[in-house]
Amino acid sequence: MSTLFAGLDVSTQGCKLLIIDHTNEEVVYTTSVNYDNDLSNYDTINGVIKDAPEGVSESEPQMWLDAVDMVFSQAKDDNVTLSNIKCIAVSGQQHGLVSLDENDNLTRNRSKLWNDFSTAEECQILTNKIGGKDSMIEEIGNTQRTGYTASKIFHMQRNEPNKYDKTRTFFLVHNYINWYLTGGVKVMEPGDTSGMALWNPKNGQWSQKVINIIDPGLKDKLPPVKPAYETIGTISKNLANKFGFSPECKIDAGSGDNMYGAIGTGNVESGIVTISLGTSGTAYTFMEKPYIDPDGEIAAFCDSTGHYLPLVCVSNMANGYNQVLDNYNIDHQEFVNIIGEVKPGNGGRILLPWYEGERTPDLPNAAPIYFGFDLGDFTKENLCRAVIEGHVLNIYAGFERMPIDFREIRLTGGLSKSPAWRQMIADVFEAEAVPVEGEGAALGAAIHAGWVWLNESDQEISISEIVKSYVKLKEKERCKPNKNNRKIYDNMKRLFKSLSQRIRGLAAEDPFIIKNNI
Repeated sequence: MSTLFAGLDVSTQGCKLLIIDHTNEEVVYTTSVNYDNDLSNYDTINGVIKDAPEGVSESEPQMWLDAVDMVFSQAKDDNVTLSNIKCIAVSGQQHGLVSLDENDNLTRNRSKLWNDFSTAEECQILTNKIGGKDSMIEEIGNTQRTGYTASKIFHMQRNEPNKYDKTRTFFLVHNYINWYLTGGVKVMEPGDTSGMALWNPKNGQWSQKVINIIDPGLKDKLPPVKPAYETIGTISKNLANKFGFSPECKIDAGSGDNMYGAIGTGNVESGIVTISLGTSGTAYTFMEKPYIDPDGEIAAFCDSTGHYLPLVCVSNMANGYNQVLDNYNIDHQEFVNIIGEVKPGNGGRILLPWYEGERTPDLPNAAPIYFGFDLGDFTKENLCRAVIEGHVLNIYAGFERMPIDFREIRLTGGLSKSPAWRQMIADVFEAEAVPVEGEGAALGAAIHAGWVWLNESDQEISISEIVKSYVKLKEKERCKPNKNNRKIYDNMKRLFKSLSQRIRGLAAEDPFIIKNNI
């Protein structure tokens, strides 16, 4: 009888189920649900409720539960022996807020998501009341950002006090799915919790100062934080009977999608950086000790192995690329051909791709900036080149302050399939870049479920050892940095940094002088 472990990835746009067979060390099943297409009754675009006010990004939590049931049903219909699954781990989109009343009913039937920018005022109030940005970083290891959860709770308390008062439990997305899977267990874990801007990853404590600014009673609405490397219970009788799981199937503590994305790309030891190229862009790495960025640009997160995961997130990544494809009615290969007609560096023409506000740098009201373009320069070729360079330079600008030495970049997400994006990452980051096979976060969740269950079953195994069995690199698609482009992109990085700092009123080099050297 095979020993199976499952990973659920409940993301912004869809839900994935991935199952690994520990006996044969292979992925044996995957299935997925797209919210827009498969749960169209929720009326979403890219998983987000349509026609929301500017800056608002929300989804219905019930949609996620329906999606979980749907992937379980698909697996059952495909004759997967769900009774052999020993443990399930949930990867959830980070920072989304779910609230339950005393009877465990939703007090708000919509969840504010990671890319909701409507809580900028709450972020500013929290920061001012605690004594400024430096005091906030000292208190929670991070700044207050609209993407994080504290301002979402504060927004609810200020704007929907009746719903806030009725709330007895605040969850993150993966905690809510775990509550559903277990039939009622309410716990958090350090990885996802460290992105709430209420809990300090360095000392592992809730910030009473931040909590008191929102509401001294908030502490009682927050579940206890338990270790990420333990199980929290077993699957509910209802789900066991409905889908055929063993009643002894355990539920892992779960975590955020970035924590499990790290595991799913083999980023569990020093020297590796993961870059996820999707709706948003993230860059993160494994660290033995916490890193607190004095400017608060680099997120101070815990990982899911008892260590740390400093992370840079940019809100804008696939959006600019997809828009330019639509505008010119071109496909991925045509894009590659078009940018080949323009030399690297684009003659100093550069784009700061802040289309929908930006998370890093923290500019929720930002707009895109085009620099160095003459009136005749807004051509398809120049704009395509500017888009790919601008997005990669944007994520690099946030990442470059991270105090690490790394030997390799592991790529995941939809854009990692593009040879142009892979080469651009290698050139700008000056490191080899290689895509990873499969579904990063869902695979990471399944691996974590196996690691936790095996160790709790007295079959001691390191996370590094189990990762090696499942994480496969696409070696034929590995890109090495082009040495001929190094000087060009060194200057482009300087130019991007100069423009980014000057637009924020910070001291910087003269961008016009830098441009003349490109």
